[in-house]
Amino acid sequence: MGFYSQELVEEIRSRSDIVDVVSGYIKLQRKGSSYVCVCPFHNDHNPSMNVNRPRQMYYCFSCGAGGDVFKFVMDYENLSFPEAVKVLADRAGIALPEREDSREERESRDLKERILEVNKLAAQFYYYMLRQPDGRQAYEYLTGRGLSQETIRSFGLGCSGKRGNELYQYLKSKGYSDSLLKESGLMNADEKRGMYDRFWNRVMFPIMDTRSRVIGFGGRVMGDAKPKYLNSPETRAFDKSRNLYGLHLARASRKPNMILCEGYMDVIALHQAGFNQAVASLGTAFTQQQSVILKRYTNEVLLTYDSDDAGVRAAARAIPILKDAGLRARVINMEPYKDPDEFIRALGAEEFQKRIDSAESSFFFELRILERNYDLKDPESKTAFFREVSGKLLEFEAGIERNNYIEATAARYHLSAEQLRKLVSQTGERLGGMPRAAAPKPPPGRKKPDDAEPAAQRLLLGWMSADEKHFRSISRYVEPEDFTDPLCRKVVELLREQTESGMFQPASLYQYFTEEEEQKKLSAALGAQIPVPDGRAEEEKALQELILRVKQQSIAWQTENMEPGDMDTLMKIVRKRREIEKLHISLD
Repeated sequence: MGFYSQELVEEIRSRSDIVDVVSGYIKLQRKGSSYVCVCPFHNDHNPSMNVNRPRQMYYCFSCGAGGDVFKFVMDYENLSFPEAVKVLADRAGIALPEREDSREERESRDLKERILEVNKLAAQFYYYMLRQPDGRQAYEYLTGRGLSQETIRSFGLGCSGKRGNELYQYLKSKGYSDSLLKESGLMNADEKRGMYDRFWNRVMFPIMDTRSRVIGFGGRVMGDAKPKYLNSPETRAFDKSRNLYGLHLARASRKPNMILCEGYMDVIALHQAGFNQAVASLGTAFTQQQSVILKRYTNEVLLTYDSDDAGVRAAARAIPILKDAGLRARVINMEPYKDPDEFIRALGAEEFQKRIDSAESSFFFELRILERNYDLKDPESKTAFFREVSGKLLEFEAGIERNNYIEATAARYHLSAEQLRKLVSQTGERLGGMPRAAAPKPPPGRKKPDDAEPAAQRLLLGWMSADEKHFRSISRYVEPEDFTDPLCRKVVELLREQTESGMFQPASLYQYFTEEEEQKKLSAALGAQIPVPDGRAEEEKALQELILRVKQQSIAWQTENMEPGDMDTLMKIVRKRREIEKLHISLD
């Protein structure tokens, strides 16, 4: 545990239901007594992660990721254990005691704080430069785009010098070292020029986090140099995939949605026009982490990506990411203009509000893009189109929602709702009848067991960890020494200690295994799919077969590894053989 007491960690765990926590990041679907979702830890297309409420654990049957609620938050948000504890404690309304940071944490935090300090000075310098003679071109560019003084001030817009060393000289005069300036991402270095400004002759856009701290910069070049836009590299203070431009202002908006844009100028133009809920990704494709951030502030996202082919493709990629986060997505049609900035300058805020009011459902946007691949005047092509549409309609859960979309789709394409409903049903039967895809190969570095011994032990351990009642019943027939796999044996010992202390909590076992490979093996064991027999008699029969297999494997291993002439071990093996011949499992 290290920094916090076992009692405090367990209190936070008890008030952090894993289903509630995971569903705050990813959309979950109910499946029996568990929940499933698309795994965020590998390139997953079909739901392969299982989230188990009774066990308070998650496990991906494809990539092997798994753990408890702390492990999920650590891996998803790229946090240390103490940071994950704080996130969950804040969520649960639990006050944490003050603790002393480790040396590594202090150094990492100190570096981040120093980078933030340098960034703040850089932002002030760029803002100052905009009012100097060298900043005239940048200033005229911004005012020529219709930006007011208030907007320029609100977003902290500025410009970098034309020689490429102005910021470096300014920050050196403040006493900052070359090593820190390089870590900040504000400088480049080579043998010929030494240290020099990363950004020069550019309009500068400070990027701020939700606490309005400058974490990085974007710069648009003045002239024809390449690249047209340049962003800060990732630093200790700046992670592009986990931040959004303009969010420090948009988070305070009281609008019922968020507007997701492609560029910085689009965000700024929308805010100036009164749409202060606009944000943009940071020079990269929209990410799952960014969708999770948006989910904290809204349930609906309006997409305003450019109306060209690249913008349409970007919107099509963003829609499933938003849906996976549980967000409703709609698409704003800006034609005949390319982007929100052009639209508002041409038609104004009132017309843009009308486009918001009539924004297209993401589903129908996807259908409209899909249409481009088919000739709807050709009967064969039109039939193929509707088959693909029926497959997309299956993505909605059966019931009112799917039926509503079937009726709306049928009306849109002048088709009988009954005909489309029948086609959806046929498509579902066809897809349901298809053979299951072959199990994915284990990722590099993860070894597949060569025999059934570890698999049988993990399956039995999965059964034992299902709940305390199962553990007590099964542990009457098996001992830790029956498990030849060291990790399985250790887990059984720990579960026994928990049971005796009245604190049966399998999810807490991750604290005892700190190596990544150990945690993967633990996840595989605790996340093992246990069969669901039909009735008590069938369950006892299945368990008897499994326990016999594990005990027989244990006896075979002991026989093979015993010392020649070790009569005590031999007698113990003989006694065990006799015991398993009389074994009869009862769960009473």
